[in-house]
Amino acid sequence: MKENSPSPKLALILLAAALAATSACKTAPLASGIDVAGMDKSVIPGDDFNAYANGGWMKATPIPADKASYGIGSVLADETRKRLLALIQESVKAGSATDNDAREVGDFYLSFMDEAAIELKGIAPLKPELDSIAAIKNRQDLSRTIGAQLRADVDALNNTNFETGNLFGVWVTQGLTDPFHSYPYLLQGGLGMPERDYYLSTSPRMAELRKQYQAHIQTMFQLAGFDKPAERAARAFALETKMAGVHATRVESEDVHTAALWKRDDLPAKAPGLDWPDLLTAAGLNDAPAFVVWHPKAIPGLSRLAATESLDSWRDWLALHAVERSAAFLPKAFVDERFHFYSQALRGIPEQRPRWQRGMDYTSGALGEAVGKLYAQRYFPAETKAKAQAMVGDLVTAFGRRIDALTWMSSETRSRAKAKLATLKVGVGYPDRWLDYSSLEIVSGDALGNAQRAELFDYRRQLAKLHEPVDRGEWWMTPQTVDAVNLPLQNALNFPAAIVQPPFFDVNADAAHNYGSMGAIIGHEISHSFDDQGSQFDAEGRLANWWTKEDMDHFKAAGEALAVQFDAYKPFADLSVNGHQTLSENIADVAGLLTAYDAYRLSLHGATDALKDGFTGDQRFFIAFAQSWRSKIRDEELRKLIATDGHAPEQYRAVTVRNLDAWYGAFQVRAPQRLYLAPKDRARIW
Repeated sequence: MKENSPSPKLALILLAAALAATSACKTAPLASGIDVAGMDKSVIPGDDFNAYANGGWMKATPIPADKASYGIGSVLADETRKRLLALIQESVKAGSATDNDAREVGDFYLSFMDEAAIELKGIAPLKPELDSIAAIKNRQDLSRTIGAQLRADVDALNNTNFETGNLFGVWVTQGLTDPFHSYPYLLQGGLGMPERDYYLSTSPRMAELRKQYQAHIQTMFQLAGFDKPAERAARAFALETKMAGVHATRVESEDVHTAALWKRDDLPAKAPGLDWPDLLTAAGLNDAPAFVVWHPKAIPGLSRLAATESLDSWRDWLALHAVERSAAFLPKAFVDERFHFYSQALRGIPEQRPRWQRGMDYTSGALGEAVGKLYAQRYFPAETKAKAQAMVGDLVTAFGRRIDALTWMSSETRSRAKAKLATLKVGVGYPDRWLDYSSLEIVSGDALGNAQRAELFDYRRQLAKLHEPVDRGEWWMTPQTVDAVNLPLQNALNFPAAIVQPPFFDVNADAAHNYGSMGAIIGHEISHSFDDQGSQFDAEGRLANWWTKEDMDHFKAAGEALAVQFDAYKPFADLSVNGHQTLSENIADVAGLLTAYDAYRLSLHGATDALKDGFTGDQRFFIAFAQSWRSKIRDEELRKLIATDGHAPEQYRAVTVRNLDAWYGAFQVRAPQRLYLAPKDRARIW
């Protein structure tokens, strides 16, 4: 489905979903673990280290027609899907009546794959919801309908619920200033395109996408059998444009200090327009005494539209997004139309992925830990987990030593930083306790109903946390996810099983490679607890200032220099990377690489690493890092990510090495080589 999460800087600060691919993904690793054949040694490392490490692969590797980008993440995700498909087929063949989780996984997947049955049913499975929307007669009905549709389904990149069409996003976790109780967080939503600028920007590219989006909306209404589809499309689009006008920007959304704690009874006064008591009752939130309102300016604006815009516009908007949310589980015409806009127009993808891959993703999204349990049992042995945990220990130790060595940090701030590091909870592979899916009803042959019930199951699970002790061991990623995450509110990290595998990590691989690749990922996530966002949370996950003013001023100044460095990267003549939008991830890349390098050197116990494949240990370390960001991306997707993502494009993350003194020595980098930075200009934060 999608990567669903709350704020990237608050709860799911995500590593980039599309990490790069090497030929080593499909072949036995070389002695060094790095992909020598995929390099381009004709390039001077100090001129373009990404091309030096990855140029051969980039020249030889096309982006598959069904992908917006291609890299290690794509390769590993596809391999994981193949493994999961085999596990499901084994389970179905064996007859898993005694294993409820395995049965539900099989039934969900097979129901989605039964295209003939889905075609035969047509739009009928969605008819009850559409009839309910058509029956809205007043503002009270509207509020109840909006409340009933709230789900724990928010977009990591935008702090919103892009593509779900819900007016608000809701998720539940511990309070910003109260680490002992869970609160519902309320976020802006309602848009069908990725971000407010898609509606408001005057650029020709955005103007063209708006035309294509309106045509898409009209087609969806036509496919669903609505009369006057052009009029309905115009009303729905006009309403979304007004929603975009009150939305916070991407950068504004990252400022945790704008969030406000509102009591339940504050909502009608602070955000008039909606019937909040009815909305909260329909949403199952009527017993929540308080809310963390992540967008305290946007929520009143969206609520106001509920009172000022026509009920016809609201009915059209609700119907549109009911169809959009369900399209993947409806007949092929709906699937193809969504692909035409969301994949081809928005992301530049020529061909749709095979249905079995999509089915595997939807199954993983609906029954994430049930699928993950099958995967971990087969593909994540105890030896791998133990060695990965040992590497985590090395990285934590190395980061602690970096804190000790900081000359600019006061003893007061240092002691609190060390306390936070000491209480960091790191999950590797899979959670300590698996979710219980026994209350989720999966019905063979009911593809759409299964998806709807799975979303409702997850939402109710989130609501239940309001009445339970805070679980600092909660996982926010499934074991089969090729990614990693820092959770500042929990002071915790998750490293799913699917990313702790070759080529990122191999229990038999060269240390320089493992530390340069997986070690840098681990260091990246550790450092997020101390970056421009994570540094605002203490050892218990409480939003609190534990820095002295002088220390924070120094930290911000160092971060500003890094923002300027990334502002200078310009992949298009008319578009640059936003150094402030990507600052947290860039800080984490620099700090993570520094920490991984320290840990690698510590692992040698003072010895000199052997020469392998013609490269020294330090050279292999940095090449492994750059190859872990090896990637190709379509222009449309790159433009979208620059507008919406908190991560810099992979080609620029690969040259993070230019901020480490050791890289200059390893490759004899000198001025006037293009990547050369004078020592005073290198980012020195941790």
